[in-house]
Amino acid sequence: MPDSQKSLAWDDFRLIKAIADAGTLPAAAGLLGINHSTVFRRLGQIEEALGTPLFERHRSGYAATAAGEEMIALARRMDEDVAAVTRRLAGQAVTPSGELRVTTNDSLLVHLLTPLFAKFRIACPDVRLDIVLTNQALNLSKRDADVAIRATDQPPETLVGRRAATIAWALYGRAVDFPEGAPADAEALHGRDWIALGEHLAALQAVKYVRANVAPERVAYRVNSVLGLAEAVESGLGIGHLPCLIGDARPALVRLAPPDPALAADLWLLTHPDLRHAARVRVFLDFLAAELAKLRRFIAGEQPQTG
Repeated sequence: MPDSQKSLAWDDFRLIKAIADAGTLPAAAGLLGINHSTVFRRLGQIEEALGTPLFERHRSGYAATAAGEEMIALARRMDEDVAAVTRRLAGQAVTPSGELRVTTNDSLLVHLLTPLFAKFRIACPDVRLDIVLTNQALNLSKRDADVAIRATDQPPETLVGRRAATIAWALYGRAVDFPEGAPADAEALHGRDWIALGEHLAALQAVKYVRANVAPERVAYRVNSVLGLAEAVESGLGIGHLPCLIGDARPALVRLAPPDPALAADLWLLTHPDLRHAARVRVFLDFLAAELAKLRRFIAGEQPQTG
């Protein structure tokens, strides 16, 4: 059988896809967890077996040829099919057991979710929780996570779930700096030092408010985490907007204005459509929705948390 007729293995398609995604051999090697030299050697073997080059070597990286584009498209379809089968098989369990990977951010975990996770573990001890903290959206289609708990006004259309609560935001400062409470002249606050969230969180209404209403020279401190912003306000670096569930939980802070409805964000419990009927996913989402419903007024900034 001539070399051009040799069959390719799934690992060959994975390697081709990795090179296309990464653009360079070292980066592709990092994605695959193998050596750069191994990627170079295997690509040469694949191209020799096919009798045609799959990539053109440029100074800036590797660009696919026409044959390469066809192979890459097939590799991506295969990858999607494997991911779909994995999700469907994961959704066939009939009892709530096994590992459940949940992605959320640090501020929700610390100020809201950890006690709820502890209660869930008592109720469902056969479900093991793997928590992934990130402000970035993980790919639930690729099983980077099974469930996403996110504060957003626009959940991805590819996911399904439910809106569990509305998170209120208000302006906070140190109580020691405002012994009389919120000032009567709210406009005077714009002359104080402010703390703002980083631009990669620009979709948040609180970030848009600061950009539109606070002079750039008054923004004394930026941080790319809501939890970090709360710590900065408490340390006296300036005033800033916080979710009420975080600001109200810190005795050293005081509200400088009522919650602003324009800054509110919805709290969503999300999963992939193929996983929504999986026992461990369904019982987790139902449990969390019920627990969050009990805290809805606290999350909405209407009352302090009572336990």
